[in-house]
Amino acid sequence: METALSIALIVLGAALTFLVVLQGRNAGLQSRDASSIYQTKRGLEKTMFQATIVLGVLFLILALVASLPIFGAAKPAAGLWLF
Repeated sequence: METALSIALIVLGAALTFLVVLQGRNAGLQSRDASSIYQTKRGLEKTMFQATIVLGVLFLILALVASLPIFGAAKPAAGLWLF
């Protein structure tokens, strides 16, 4: 279970990073037109934006679940005192 959770976090993190970097490139290319101040997101750009939000929320939920004490709570080694 812990291994599957770690793999899911890695895959989600990679996908989220890819989507964010890809959106940054699109925004830079569209900002060259000075005549349009605001454009609505349409088509693939809107889908990527929504997918980024969904993946971000899933990543947050999985990270919170992975931080629960039932998943790999570190126990101090015998003989070590923690102050």
